[in-house]
Amino acid sequence: MLKNARLFRLQEPFALDAAALEEQLASRRFRPCGPLETVTLGWTAPCPAQDGDGALVHTLGGRALLICARRQERLLPASVVAEVLDERVAEIEAEEVRSVGRAERRRLREAIMTELLPRAFTRSRRVLAYVDRSAGWLVVDAASDKVAEELVSLLRETLGSLPATPPRPDEVPTARLTGWVAGGAGPDGFELGDACELRDPQDSQSVVRCRGQDLAGEEIAAHLHAGKQVVQLALAWAERLDFVLTDDLALKRLRLADGLLDDVADGDDEDPVVRFEAELTILVAALGEVIEQLAALFALGQAAGTAGEPAPPANEPRPPH
Repeated sequence: MLKNARLFRLQEPFALDAAALEEQLASRRFRPCGPLETVTLGWTAPCPAQDGDGALVHTLGGRALLICARRQERLLPASVVAEVLDERVAEIEAEEVRSVGRAERRRLREAIMTELLPRAFTRSRRVLAYVDRSAGWLVVDAASDKVAEELVSLLRETLGSLPATPPRPDEVPTARLTGWVAGGAGPDGFELGDACELRDPQDSQSVVRCRGQDLAGEEIAAHLHAGKQVVQLALAWAERLDFVLTDDLALKRLRLADGLLDDVADGDDEDPVVRFEAELTILVAALGEVIEQLAALFALGQAAGTAGEPAPPANEPRPPH
């Protein structure tokens, strides 16, 4: 399941269907780190049960193309390399009664890296994302900008071009979030949760994080009166999806309301791929409606091309850019 949603607006219609996108991603399918590689990055099957040889693209609800990037890196701490290097330098200086210069130290360090890398442990990270072709969004399950941008860059390299940018609201989101808390209510369809983060715009170190608290209470009001602004706010949408909205319009801690997955859990189908797709289809449908409402609230613009029309077929050439 997706835990986060970082948004990227597609600046032109996404012309690839599932089959065409599968073919493109296959050219950059993930492979493990070689003995002397520090990191590798590529595409893998979105469903963990198929990791390694499954389909690279899953279609969800007829509207979203689900993909997954996998990054593997070898864990070789700089402190370990430095410790071995100091030992080697000490041995040379003791045996040969001379000092080891900077250039020689650099060569020794490279030799040590070559020696230790094949024995280093590896760590992998999977990052899910989906393309909503009709709404014109790329949504990345990443808690940080860096991780999201890494996936976007990989997709851009794989496809050759991907004009996509983070949301650019007409109004500073912080002002709108602060206004909702000050007014004690969210916009239509949204209810205030019980958590928020407030920050002093004049002092970035002055931060207050509240959880399990009445946001309409006197304590929060006092922070707002002191000039603090809301930079993260827990919201519930239509009793279907709970999340935390940040001041850069990312959605964190996504959680479907209780009961929405009951039909999936009670189903007879034990196929992990079918269950995986069913759960994500429900989440993506709810998330799509939330993103549509946020796009209207923050004036994020419409999808590239004519609003409401489907993306062009996969064999239609893209417009020049």
